[in-house]
Amino acid sequence: AAWPLPPRSHFGSRPFGPDSCGGVEVLLATMGDFTIRTRKFKQNPLLGRKQFVCDVVHPSLANVAKKDLATKLASMYKVHDPQCIQLFGFKTQFGGGRSTGFGLIYDNLEKMKKFEPHYRLKRAGMASDKAGPGRRAKKDIKNRRKKVRGKEKAKVAGSKK
Repeated sequence: AAWPLPPRSHFGSRPFGPDSCGGVEVLLATMGDFTIRTRKFKQNPLLGRKQFVCDVVHPSLANVAKKDLATKLASMYKVHDPQCIQLFGFKTQFGGGRSTGFGLIYDNLEKMKKFEPHYRLKRAGMASDKAGPGRRAKKDIKNRRKKVRGKEKAKVAGSKK
């Protein structure tokens, strides 16, 4: 015996497709050869930012530069400074044409410098490298200090090759 099919209303009750997101508001923007869609959008007032998952459709490109994505997101969300936008973790789907990553829009640069990890600040060109001798140089100085006694220790530490 054939299984009874569900009524026709079950098939057409919810719209499925690229633009539907289960009743969640989705922001779309098309620019040149790519389309940006944000989802899971959250306001995070404690960290002074908005956070979201960013889907990019780019059928004619291998991938899209984060700078291009940031400028487009700045116009979509009316951000005064595109430097406040931090995009990371983008993965291109197998077969290409579509990428998914994570985005943060900070309220201002002070909040960004306060809460962003140092490596992402360096990536954005906001943090400077540490000054001073490197790891190997510190070890060499320490080992040279071990070989001398008394006041010579200070001399060894202060002298440079």
